[in-house]
Amino acid sequence: MKNLIITLVLCFTAAQAWAEEATLEHIKVDTDLPAIARGVDDLMGNCHSCHNLKYVTYLDLEKLGIDRQKIDGWRGDQPINSPLTSLMSDEAAMQSFNLVPPDLSLMTKAREGGADYVYSYLLGYYSTPDGVVKNHIFPGTKMPDPLGMSTTTDHAQREQIRATAHDIVSFLYWAADPHEQERYRLGYYVIGYLLILTLLLYFVKKQIWSRLK
Repeated sequence: MKNLIITLVLCFTAAQAWAEEATLEHIKVDTDLPAIARGVDDLMGNCHSCHNLKYVTYLDLEKLGIDRQKIDGWRGDQPINSPLTSLMSDEAAMQSFNLVPPDLSLMTKAREGGADYVYSYLLGYYSTPDGVVKNHIFPGTKMPDPLGMSTTTDHAQREQIRATAHDIVSFLYWAADPHEQERYRLGYYVIGYLLILTLLLYFVKKQIWSRLK
């Protein structure tokens, strides 16, 4: 019984320590075009070699307002309506990582924690005393540290990495639901229309009832 209690205490302590270590950082996603444009630029430079975005096409980027010359440089000889496929084949990924890196199109929607999870994951890399790179958020990850968070202690560089991660997550947030802002704007118009219609109907009702009286 005593051994069982000691084991439970140790498990609880370890779980509590892991929970503290893996606390997600909150991010306020930037939905403005400049941030999204910086994000896609950073993503293409740091993530696109391994990861697909199969639900986002180069045409979507052009409609968003991304510079056409950049888009042409990224897509090469692919058609403009092609999805953003990774530079690494599935076979090469299996040989390198023993798995195919996940598609990033819906990552901020698919993961519990959403944008906070992806942001914390990108910043969660660290080096152990024996030089092994691990991740606080996903200890079993096989993905190398894409932004170099584990290799720098310089405050200015770490802040720059944070800014880059913020822009990448802002782009991925847009990629997971490209029409979200459009729906919000339409929602405001609909609510305004309903409010005006309600007022008009109220005045019509008052006028009708005033005649009946």
